[in-house]
Formats: sequence, C-alpha cells, structure tokens
Amino acid sequence: MGRRGISYDKKLEAVEKYKRGEGSQDSIARELGVHPASFQQWIANYEAMGPLGLAIRHTNNRYSVELKIAAVEAYLQGEGSLIDICKKYCLSSKKQLIDWITLYNGHKELRATGGQGRRIYMTKGRVTTLDEQIEIVSYCIAKGKDYDAAIEKYGVSYQQIYIWVRKYEEKGIDGLIDKRGKRKQLDEMTETERLQAENKMLKAENKQKEMEIAVLKKVQEIERRRG
Repeated sequence: MGRRGISYDKKLEAVEKYKRGEGSQDSIARELGVHPASFQQWIANYEAMGPLGLAIRHTNNRYSVELKIAAVEAYLQGEGSLIDICKKYCLSSKKQLIDWITLYNGHKELRATGGQGRRIYMTKGRVTTLDEQIEIVSYCIAKGKDYDAAIEKYGVSYQQIYIWVRKYEEKGIDGLIDKRGKRKQLDEMTETERLQAENKMLKAENKQKEMEIAVLKKVQEIERRRG
C-alpha cells in the first residue's frame, strides 16, 4: 500500500494528529491504509518543509548537483539516517536519496534536476542496425539506464535510446525488430542470433540488479548500525 489516492488534507490531518501525540506512526498508518514507511516520510517532509512538504511532488522538485552530492556524502559519512538526511536537505522521498547513492557508488555523474546539465540530450539521432540497437540497449541497462553514458558512447539521441529501452522492456528482443515493409526481412533473426541477443540482455539486466542489490545492502547495513 502507498500514498497514491491520499489527499493533501488527509496527509496533513494525519501528520498533525501524530504530532499532537494522538497515535503512533504504525496506528495512524494503519488507519489510512498506507505503509508505515510512507507515513514516516510524510512526517519527515512536514518537519523539513512545513505543511507545503506534503503537497510537493518530488518529480517537480529541482536539485542542484552540489545538493545531491552533499546529501549522499552526508549519509555515507554517518551524519544521519535516510530520513534524517531527507529532512536536512528537504528531499521528499527516501527512494530519491537511495537512487542518488546508487549513481554515486557506481561512479556515475550526478546531474542537476530540472533542466540543467541536459545538453547531451540534444544529440541528433542516426540510423542504426538491429545489432547496434541491441548493443546500445544492453549497455544502457547494464549501466542502470544511464542514458547520458549511452549517448556519449554511441552518438545516438536520447529519444532513440528511451524508445528502444521501453520497447525492449515491453516485448523483449521482438520489440526492437522493425517489422514495417522491407525492413522485416533484413531484421529477422536466426534462432542462434536471437539467443545470443537475449543472453546479452540478460547479462546486462543481471549486472544492473547486482549493482542495485549491492547498494541496498550497504544502505541497510548502515541503517542497522545506526539503529
């Protein structure tokens, strides 16, 4: 269960009820039908930003590269729990911070949110073969969907990579095969080619999962030590 469907007024009422000492986090979360971690995040947002913190959607927030790095390093240096760091830097979700930690630990560039640092996305697209698309998508997935890195390495556009990754996630290798008109015969794959492509994608997905699991384990261990 999550926060979807809970109005701003309901969130505010629940948090203020908790602040008045009229229930525990768990009991109030149960009343609302939300996960206790979600309610804990509401409290953190309220304490960091006031009532407005319950209305802000994190997808609309803008964060500088400096803030992202400061938040990640503060957490890794033991300056507080995930919730503590979210409160300190006015972040609206723990997942957001964990995502930044994943990028940071993967030695990837943390880019500013909200339109800054996106010049690379203006790269023009180019004609590609099916083999190239498979190579590019597998690289992008293995890098944790690092579209910028794929754009720099292969010289294709953000829109191209985004569409290819989405098609692959929806239909697998078949999603990358263009079956329109004359392209159909050119792009048909033998069984061996298909297995090779699927194996490459599987390795990329496993690499991404291993990276995510490693980061989550590290975060969980830090949280246990601080608990």
